[in-house]
Amino acid sequence: MDDDDNTKTRKRSINTNNYKKKRSKANTQKKSEEEEEEEEEEEECGDVEVWDSLIRSFKQVQTVLDRNRELIRRANDNHQSKIADNIAGNISLIRQINGNISKVVKIYSDLSVNFAGMVRLRMTTTPPPPATDTSCGDVGSSDS
Repeated sequence: MDDDDNTKTRKRSINTNNYKKKRSKANTQKKSEEEEEEEEEEEECGDVEVWDSLIRSFKQVQTVLDRNRELIRRANDNHQSKIADNIAGNISLIRQINGNISKVVKIYSDLSVNFAGMVRLRMTTTPPPPATDTSCGDVGSSDS
């Protein structure tokens, strides 16, 4: 029975060592995965900055467009009233509308320049993704 007990003890020791090796390897992999996640989060921070910039610009545009909607409504009301003073007041409203359109154009222009700059910066600071097969396989084939 002593030989049997020694064999069992050796097997148990080998199994324990194998388990520890596997566990250590899994922990190393887990750390590697965590490091990758941290790198992705850092990359996403740049994305957050880009998205915040886009959202801020679109909100500015929407505010100006909402203001124009109100000015146009007032100009229409003035026109429908057919009162000379109201119709004359439309000149001022139309000037404001034109000024607001210029603001929207400027916001979109700035947005375009800023976005292009951020993308350019991102492309120069991030390594290119590994080469992959860009074919779409069966998508769009006429076999369907």
